[in-house]
Amino acid sequence: MVEVAIAIPTFKRPRGLERLLAALEQLETAAAVEIVVADNDAEHHEGSDLCEKLKADYRWPLTTIVVAERGIAQARNALVDFVLVHSSAKFVAMLDDDEWPDPHWLEALLGMQRATRADAVRGTILREFETRPGAWAAHCPGISAIREKSGPLPMIEGAGNVMIARHCFEELEQPCFDPAFALSGGEDRDFFTRLRRLGRRFAWADEAVCYEYVPASRSNLAWVLARAYRIGNSDMRVFLKYAPAWTHRFRESTKIAGAILLFPLLQIVLAPIPTRRAEPLCKLYRAAGKIAALFGRYYDEYAIVHGG
Repeated sequence: MVEVAIAIPTFKRPRGLERLLAALEQLETAAAVEIVVADNDAEHHEGSDLCEKLKADYRWPLTTIVVAERGIAQARNALVDFVLVHSSAKFVAMLDDDEWPDPHWLEALLGMQRATRADAVRGTILREFETRPGAWAAHCPGISAIREKSGPLPMIEGAGNVMIARHCFEELEQPCFDPAFALSGGEDRDFFTRLRRLGRRFAWADEAVCYEYVPASRSNLAWVLARAYRIGNSDMRVFLKYAPAWTHRFRESTKIAGAILLFPLLQIVLAPIPTRRAEPLCKLYRAAGKIAALFGRYYDEYAIVHGG
């Protein structure tokens, strides 16, 4: 029987965490499951308090740890460290505290891993909104659904709804998630970049569905553009971290210049198409985020908590 540790970082979202834990009790799986929650709010620790109340009657073994140092990378590292020391799980599945899975989610991830022998498998993320986003924002990254065709994948971009083989953590130089990305995000892209550089294989399982709650504060164009800026900012930081050759730097600079120069034309061409009219703006903000990173300016998106 395959063993899977489900690792959940949480920060000031007790309602979201409770919804996630309730959904995990409904999993239909033959795997031996254990759940580890890292509460990154050492002052109020609402997440760990909730888990302590639930654990006596909970379906799966449930462990909580409190992580004093603030940061998503710090919480993820604490989860990895705990699993490597205290668990024999072959796989670590990661879910965020604003997500919750379909009952068949875990079996779909495991099935794709068996079919492809991938070292990491990611699944589909569908959004559920507190307030429906406007037409400009509805189809933008960060609000639109995240899904790909099932099968091998060249790269995984994020750590929400993902299952990773234990050996991936064991073979990386510690810490697995770079603490420099504590409040900015991008620690997951950096992690998977490191795995790709080691030759690890990735896959997508479209049937491994989880849902993500989007609060009203995030279902608007202003947040979408801020997210595009942050992604560009953190992507460039990851790019620069590995000291790319001048040819790669030139290619990246060309992409940034192209996004800026083509913005007016793209805005005119795509404006009549509701599903694409915000695309040029997102590209422009992403380019701006990259330029800021080139000058050492970083954007800490996760300094603000959305939803509860």
